Amino acid sequence: SHRTELYTSIPRTCLPIVYHPDYNITFMGLEKLHPFDAGKWGKVIHFLKEEQFITDGNIVEAREATEEDLLVVHTKRYLNRLKWSLVVAAITEIPPLLFLPNFLVQRKVLRPLRTQTGGTIMAGKLAVDRGWAINVGGGFHHCSSDRGGGFCAYADITLAIKFLFERVEGISKATIIDLDAHQGNGHERDFLNDRRVFIMDMYNRYIYPGDEYAKRAIKRKVELDWGTEDSEYLQKVELHSDGALNEVRPDIIVYNAGTDILDGDALGGLSISPQV
Repeated sequence: SHRTELYTSIPRTCLPIVYHPDYNITFMGLEKLHPFDAGKWGKVIHFLKEEQFITDGNIVEAREATEEDLLVVHTKRYLNRLKWSLVVAAITEIPPLLFLPNFLVQRKVLRPLRTQTGGTIMAGKLAVDRGWAINVGGGFHHCSSDRGGGFCAYADITLAIKFLFERVEGISKATIIDLDAHQGNGHERDFLNDRRVFIMDMYNRYIYPGDEYAKRAIKRKVELDWGTEDSEYLQKVELHSDGALNEVRPDIIVYNAGTDILDGDALGGLSISPQV
């Protein structure tokens, strides 16, 4: 395997929480043209600092995933397609990006996403070393090896798992628990015929992406109706998470947390209260 900067050792004084200010996408207000909040990661860190859970000095600084890192999963053809602003505009669903020179799109949009992707790969290794880890960004579950979409340009979940399988002894089975309000069709396409990966996906059945082909990879599929509320939601999370973890004993669990399940979210269509 290639030499990577993403598996360098991390001081024990750091909490296994991965972040970089570069995660946040800000560019002439264009990021506001999509209901997805492209500055939310900084807001999470700000809140954690205010509550004195973390300081700048005790969290792990994410590194950008290099092309070599990305090629562990992505095809060269797909990465080359990201050099076209039109392709990135379609993936991020921000049409005006189409008119920008690609060097700006790389710097202002794709670099933040590559840094978050590096963060997920780093968090995978940290979780093995420490027992748990959180990447404040990432979770780009609509992207697969050769196809992006839904604001997801890099397959960070697939990458984190493949890195572990290839580089860390004793990691040969993974479970993905995906609780974003949307179906995680990216990692599903990537692991469709891979028996080492067990996928539980709980999502609003009526919204994007509705990828029937990818659904064949889901070992525990929980399809929710519009406006699902707290008690039903929590009951299903508990029942199916327990079921998933009893079915297979994984060496690593990747949990994709979606804040889009909250009541009032512009895209999720569920009605979960913040108290949950």
